[in-house]
Amino acid sequence: MGRSRYKIYEEHYPYFITSSFSKGVALFADPEIADIVLDSLVYMKKEHGIQLYAYVLMRNHFHCILEGDNLSSVLRKFKSYTARRIIDHLTDPNRTLLLRRIHVPSSHPNSLYKVWQEGFHPKQIKDEAMMIQKTEYIHYNPVKAGFVDKPIDWRYSSARNYAGLEPLISVSLFEG
Repeated sequence: MGRSRYKIYEEHYPYFITSSFSKGVALFADPEIADIVLDSLVYMKKEHGIQLYAYVLMRNHFHCILEGDNLSSVLRKFKSYTARRIIDHLTDPNRTLLLRRIHVPSSHPNSLYKVWQEGFHPKQIKDEAMMIQKTEYIHYNPVKAGFVDKPIDWRYSSARNYAGLEPLISVSLFEG
């Protein structure tokens, strides 16, 4: 498979990002894997100055809105780091079923597993209306999937931040 055609061209805009697990495996069903990704988002904010405006972790993918310098590079590092941490987590004997599901036949000894699908499908947010639309899309994703009745009921979402409730991680609230 070739490299993704999706690119970040203008870093002074926020981007709607989607990233999915390889083979559609529902790795976020494991709360410890969700914590790995959330902790890594916090690290990106703190160490790389990335603004996180909204996020949702679904069973096999996540969406977020990010803005910052060198965003493509930071996201590649994020995916590489989280992949290593997730693989390490799944090597526990009680979790080998999920590890087997992300196994890929390969002649390269360092490529036994593929955690993330290639790319992160950035979409530049060009105006306030698009920012509102993408934020609402993110927050209503678990409702649309039938997991909850209200966005604030989904634990792994910034909908709680926007409702003034206790969040899992902080975000930069967009006030359009």
